[in-house]
Amino acid sequence: MSHTVSIQQAAAQLAELLRSLKPGDEIVVTQDDQPVAKIVPSTRPGPRRPGSCRGMLVIHEEDHEHLVDFKDYMP
Repeated sequence: MSHTVSIQQAAAQLAELLRSLKPGDEIVVTQDDQPVAKIVPSTRPGPRRPGSCRGMLVIHEEDHEHLVDFKDYMP
């Protein structure tokens, strides 16, 4: 849902406006009836999951030429 407020209203009620934001909402801030900014709720990524990229990288044992750069990190 979109709400429109003037800069003066936004300044006076900023904390309340921010608390009222829900996912998908936006607040359009206007000056002289022209939009100048948009306030949207932040999207925080979910918690990191260890192993979520498993299988995305394949290192072939016979690729010794490229593994030389990683010798300090290999067992």
